[in-house]
Amino acid sequence: MKELAALKDAVHTYYREHGRHDLPWRINISPYSIYISEVMLQQTQVSRVRGKYAEFIAELPSFESLASAPQAEVIRLWQGLGYNRRALWLKAGAEAVVGSYGGELPRDPTELKKLPGIGPNTAGSIAAFAFNSPVVFIETNIRRVFLHYCFADKEGVADVNILQLIEQALDGEEPRQWYWALMDYGSYLATQLPNPNRRSKHYTKQSKFAGSDRQIRGEVLRLLLSGAMTRTVLYESLAPYEQDGHRIDQILQGLVGEGFVTHQKDIYKLA
Repeated sequence: MKELAALKDAVHTYYREHGRHDLPWRINISPYSIYISEVMLQQTQVSRVRGKYAEFIAELPSFESLASAPQAEVIRLWQGLGYNRRALWLKAGAEAVVGSYGGELPRDPTELKKLPGIGPNTAGSIAAFAFNSPVVFIETNIRRVFLHYCFADKEGVADVNILQLIEQALDGEEPRQWYWALMDYGSYLATQLPNPNRRSKHYTKQSKFAGSDRQIRGEVLRLLLSGAMTRTVLYESLAPYEQDGHRIDQILQGLVGEGFVTHQKDIYKLA
């Protein structure tokens, strides 16, 4: 397939000349560092993850330290990355690794998928990067490359069709570097042309962040990092986001239900 040959040539050339070889999780290739970085990189740009990753690893350098850390400390270290439930998944996953796998991250993607917040694609990326396993997976940058080269005139392309080509193109001896190269090239393509991912069957446009429930949830957690607060003080602090309080009530109830926050009478604090 000539499109696949052109794709591989472009990916190798770009990675050789412009690859992000200095990313910290590519320098320190340990199962723990890969686990942390891959969960952080879900729905978050590399530029935002780089700094937070270094701080997180410095404070919590192992599965054991993460598993035993107070939940509030994990949330504090996570601030700035968004989608805060990933912080809870990260800690719960470390607890499972320590409690069920003897402190050793499993190599099998089937086992990795049993960890909280780890879907099939994140399981594949962890297996590839932590253990250099020749597994097949897809993520947004990989999808972009294959849509651009192999489905240039197609709309509504399903991942199942792309995965077949990913498997054909996979470097069985060095899958880790191949996937790094694919992701770097996909990131580059995002700056050069209209987003091919819009032609994916699975494409959804991210909702606006400003004023969203997601923004208010993050602000609640940020406020509670400084200590417990009464409902009245929380509402006053969140007044710029919501005037009538109804949405804040729902958000607080959700955070309590998800295990982020506890409350007793009128006092709220991080769990």
